[in-house]
Amino acid sequence: MMMTPRVRKLALAAHITLSVGWIGAVAAYIALDVSAATGQDAQALRAAYLGMELIAWYVIVPLAFAALLTGLVMSLGTKWGLFEHYWVLISLLLTIIATGVLLVETRTISGFADRAADPSASGDDLRALGGTLVHSVGGTLLLLVILVLNVYKPRGLTPYGWRKQREERARSARRTSAAGRPEASRPALAAGRPDVSHGR
Repeated sequence: MMMTPRVRKLALAAHITLSVGWIGAVAAYIALDVSAATGQDAQALRAAYLGMELIAWYVIVPLAFAALLTGLVMSLGTKWGLFEHYWVLISLLLTIIATGVLLVETRTISGFADRAADPSASGDDLRALGGTLVHSVGGTLLLLVILVLNVYKPRGLTPYGWRKQREERARSARRTSAAGRPEASRPALAAGRPDVSHGR
């Protein structure tokens, strides 16, 4: 079902806001991640790990699911479709991968936060935890690739997209032919109609 222009603009605004918010939340998370990976002060490390858990669970995860949902709505409710263009399909797959890796990584983050919340954990224990920079930086790069795909929309139809395009062209040709047939038949009928005016 195609969305009306007003609904489409509203959905697009929501999708852009959520997607950019996702990237911004990851940037804030990386700042804490760097602090956790390089810090030496025990209290700063505790605050960093606890902040990482809060941002991951209460900001990044909701934004990821919301961006995925609004992306599906935009694909299904516009001319692009979900499986017709490679850039849409690749964006969907990358978003699902990013969300899946995020959910797996939150377990590690929660483990770090639980350890940081333990009063018996020493500074050496906290410094030994390390960080999740590889995953957070990799996730950011993945989100940027998705952003570029959505901005530039590179050409390329999937086999399903080609098949659907041919079907739409065939239907359009049949409609055009059917619409033109009555017009073409009228002169023929007029030419074959007997002239009765001389008999009056």
